[in-house]
Amino acid sequence: MLITAGPTHEPLDAVRFIANRSSGRLGIALAAEAVDRGWPTTLLLGPTPLECSDTRVSTIRFSSTADLEALLARHAPECDCLLMAAAVADYRPRRNPSASPKVRRHEEGLTLRLESTPDLLAEVARTRQPGQFLVGFALGPHETLLESAKAKLIRKGIDLIVANPLETMDSDSIEAMLIERSAGSKEDARLIDSTPGSISKAEFARWLLDRLSHRLAQARPAGCEKV
Repeated sequence: MLITAGPTHEPLDAVRFIANRSSGRLGIALAAEAVDRGWPTTLLLGPTPLECSDTRVSTIRFSSTADLEALLARHAPECDCLLMAAAVADYRPRRNPSASPKVRRHEEGLTLRLESTPDLLAEVARTRQPGQFLVGFALGPHETLLESAKAKLIRKGIDLIVANPLETMDSDSIEAMLIERSAGSKEDARLIDSTPGSISKAEFARWLLDRLSHRLAQARPAGCEKV
């Protein structure tokens, strides 16, 4: 099991960065639950003050999207299942190689030029190994969450997606929907389950891995030992 968690810090200069409010709690809970089930687990954890205290989890830290991209290139080909719970930045400051290491304050203000970050999950999906199972996460407002999560699953070419509202970020609880690709279709997705309201992230980890267990067994190539 390979799990990503936490935010990314995208450097503006040597001392400043752009980030988000992701705490990493969800990914840490998923990693703890996975090793409790006997699954060898690696956690790629972003810049958050939280730690995974379970020593059975192999934890590797990253800071930026570029850091995580390099770690995924190294570890994703070896995993049976990827849970991409990290809140990866969509944009990062475009760096000027000739700029000062620290941007100085000016009375006229500062204009930032941002560039898109690589789509890390779509890249893993594009180069996936036979039998690998890929799970993404979608965060958004309640009123558009289901449709945007379905579109994200199809766009990225993954197997399942967990859709959760904006209130989940930096919270101890989560209310989520589980969406999978419709049978026999590459262009449609369907809602298959929802949590019973808002539950703790530890409870959610058990809820999600219960639903993943038989899917992981089905995804493995014939002749491979069952997870």
